[in-house]
Amino acid sequence: MAFQRQLEVAVYHDVDRDIFIRDVYPLRKPAILKGIPLGPCTSKWTVEYLSGVGVSKEVKIHVSTVPQMDFLHKNFVYRTISFDAFVQRASEEKHANYFISEDEKYYLRSLGDDPRKDIADIKEQFPVLAEDMRVPEFFEQEQFFSSVFRISSRGVQLWTHYDVMDNLLIQVTGKKRVVLYSPRDATYLYLTGDKSEVLDIDNPDLSRYPEFQKAVRYECHLCPGDVLFIPALWFHNTVAEEFGVGVNVFWKNLPSEVYDRTDTYGNKDPTAATRAMQIIDRALKALEELPEEYRDFYARRIVLRIQSKAYRTNLE
Repeated sequence: MAFQRQLEVAVYHDVDRDIFIRDVYPLRKPAILKGIPLGPCTSKWTVEYLSGVGVSKEVKIHVSTVPQMDFLHKNFVYRTISFDAFVQRASEEKHANYFISEDEKYYLRSLGDDPRKDIADIKEQFPVLAEDMRVPEFFEQEQFFSSVFRISSRGVQLWTHYDVMDNLLIQVTGKKRVVLYSPRDATYLYLTGDKSEVLDIDNPDLSRYPEFQKAVRYECHLCPGDVLFIPALWFHNTVAEEFGVGVNVFWKNLPSEVYDRTDTYGNKDPTAATRAMQIIDRALKALEELPEEYRDFYARRIVLRIQSKAYRTNLE
């Protein structure tokens, strides 16, 4: 985009575990990994196969009248439908059967059997399909957190957000555009929780979000069989350029005790970060006791102290 500096995502070929750990992982930057053996899923997971494979379960999906889904303002509804019927609808441009409109868009993000307690794991929720896939073993087994099965209608765009764990986005079928932003550009993304308020990242309202143009944009296009390494805390926004199927594999790159034990999605901030945010909220509350001139002055001192004590200085 002309309003933002743009950098390419590095591409690596024929990556195995040793190459990933030695050459890719230490950089802590997104990377496209090509030529990884993923099993027969890349050729088998057609619409016909997925809708006829015998997965009789019902799935909870996002349904929207527009392709650009907005989690903050909830411009979609949740509906439950049989998996085979969902696959057929998601692959269509116009629908004979629909919930809202004949050109509505669909998105599936698999959930645990009890989403409040269970993580998503393709081996548990879609065992037949899991047999078709070989997940890259780039981490220790005990680090595994979740494997999220995803299907999107063509054109579906998902909101910009970050996750607190490393993950591999495995693009099994279809093409997908991914735009990423570094964690150090968080101050330019107008965050509400883990999500950016800037919904249209291609044509943003810069009068409303003027700082957004300072963020550096990393953009890539994934083809079937590509794997995108997304380090923890990197913001990402995806567009399904075709009807597509993918699997995200998340793992704990930090010790288990760092993470929130109630987190089943991989997006709750580490417990220490949550405590720090609560302390800041109390500090801000205390500053309200001061007149505006003093409140402004001491708020700036707090920011400077955080910058001097916590900001990294060895950034490229």
